[in-house]
Amino acid sequence: MALHRVARFADVPVNRGLEVRIADTKIVLLRVGDQLRAYQGECPHAGAPLAEGALCDGRLICPWHKAAYRIEDGALCEPPSLDSLKRYPLELRDDEVWVDDRPLPAGSTPPADDERTFVIVGAGAAGTAAAAALREKGFGGRVLLIDREADAGYDRTVLSKFVIAGEMPPEEVPPLRNENFYLEQRIERIKGEVASLDAANKTLRLADGQSLTYDAALLATGGTPNPLKLPGADLPQVFVLRSKDQAQRILASAKPGQRAVIIGDSFIALESASALREYGLDVTVLARHAVPFAKQFGDTVGKAIRARHVAHGVVFHTDGEAAQIEGTDKVEAVKLDNGQRLPADLVLVGIGVTPATGPFADLPKEKDQSLRVDGGMRVTDGLWAAGDIATFPLNGQPQRIEHWRLAQQQARIAAANMLGGDEHYLDVPFFWTWHFGKNYDYLGHAEAWDEVEFKGDPYHPPFIGLFCKNGVVAAAVACDEERAMAMLAERMKQPLPVDEAWRLIRDAG
Repeated sequence: MALHRVARFADVPVNRGLEVRIADTKIVLLRVGDQLRAYQGECPHAGAPLAEGALCDGRLICPWHKAAYRIEDGALCEPPSLDSLKRYPLELRDDEVWVDDRPLPAGSTPPADDERTFVIVGAGAAGTAAAAALREKGFGGRVLLIDREADAGYDRTVLSKFVIAGEMPPEEVPPLRNENFYLEQRIERIKGEVASLDAANKTLRLADGQSLTYDAALLATGGTPNPLKLPGADLPQVFVLRSKDQAQRILASAKPGQRAVIIGDSFIALESASALREYGLDVTVLARHAVPFAKQFGDTVGKAIRARHVAHGVVFHTDGEAAQIEGTDKVEAVKLDNGQRLPADLVLVGIGVTPATGPFADLPKEKDQSLRVDGGMRVTDGLWAAGDIATFPLNGQPQRIEHWRLAQQQARIAAANMLGGDEHYLDVPFFWTWHFGKNYDYLGHAEAWDEVEFKGDPYHPPFIGLFCKNGVVAAAVACDEERAMAMLAERMKQPLPVDEAWRLIRDAG
C-alpha cells in the first residue's frame, strides 16, 4: 500500500467533488457525511472530469452524458457508462487526506452456476448494456449476444458528430466493450441475423438455419434508416448513416469542395450537415421545417441552432420536397417537386428510422412497427424489448423515444427483470446533439408547455432554458451548462417547481 497526501479534509467541498492527482492518475474526492471517498477522476464512459459533475440525492452525475454513480460505493446507477467507478483506499490523518495509488479490486465474473440461457438480439447501445448488466447483477448462465455486424458494439453517436467530419477515423470509433470483456465475462458473440421468433416456444431461428432456445430473451435490434423512395435514389452517392461501414462509404465518396445535399432536418441530418461542412463540403439542407428541432427545443433554440449552421455556411431550403435524384452513373443534382434543381455530388438522407422488428412477425406491433412493452420492458412471458423498437409507458402515455442513453437505461431495467426483478422506468430521458463545436443537452420529454424561461442567450452560449407546465419543469435544454444539467438530471425524477429549479441552477454555477 503506497499512500500519498493529496489534500486537506477542509479542501473538499460539501456539494461537489475535488480533483486531485497522484502522478498522472486523476482521482476525485467526495464527501459522504463526515467521511470521504476517493474514486477515479474521469468517467469510464468518455473521460469526463467527474469533479465538474453534480452531487444530488446520494449520486454523482457525470457532467457530459449524465451517467450516475452511487456516492457511497461508486456503483453504477445510470448509463451511458457500463462500469462502476474504481475506488481508492483512503485514510484521514488529522486534517490530511491520504490516498493509495492502487484501486481496490474490481468485481469478478459470476461463477457458471446457472443452467439458464439468456439471448440478446442486437449488440448496440441497449444490447451491450444488457449483457454487461446481467453479469454485474450476478447472472452466471449463458449469455448469447447476436449481432448483424462483425465488430463488437460501438459508439454510433460519434459517426454523425466526428467520423464524417474527418475528426475520428472509422477504425478509432470506440467499442462499447473490448474483446477481453466478452472473453472474461463469458459473453458469446454470434454474428448473424434473426429470421424468425417463436415466443411461445422461446426459440429463435437465425438466417443461417441455426436454432436457439432461450429461457429469457431481450430484443434490441434498433432502427433501420428510412430509405429515399425516389427515382435515382439507388445511385452510389446517395447515403444513409447508421453504421461504421456507411460512415466509411461516405468518407470514401466525400471530397472537400464538393456539394452535399442533406435531405431531412432530423438530428442525424443536421449533425451530418455540421460534420460535412467541417470536412470542407458545400452543404445544403432540404428541410421539412422552417425551424429545426422546434418540437423538442422550442422556436428560440431551434432558430439559434439554425443560425449557427448558417453562420458556418450551411444553406437551408424549405421550399419544395425532393422529387428525383438526377444523374446516370453518379449524383448530379436533387430535383424538387417545384422544379428547382439543387446541384449535388453527394446526397445524405436523414428522414428518420423504422423499428427493426421485421423478423418478429408473430408479435403484435404498433402502427410504427414498434413493440408495445409494459413499464418493466416486458413484451410477453420470457421476452423483453428495449431501445428504438420499444413503445413504453412514460408519464402514463405510450412513447417511443430514439435516445442512446434511454436505450441503455431500458436495457438495464430489462436485465434486472429477466433475473426476476420488478424494476420500471422512472427516469428522465436525456440526449445530446453536436453542432459546429457546441453540445446541446436536452432533459425530459415535453410535448406541450405553457412557459419557457431562459438564463443566458441561446444565440451566444452558455444558456439554459426551462420548459414549464403548470409551474413544474417538464424539460430543460442547455449548452455549456454541464453541472446544472447534471443536477437537474437527478432532481427532475420528482416533480420540480420552476423556482426550485432556478435555485439549483444558481447553486450549480
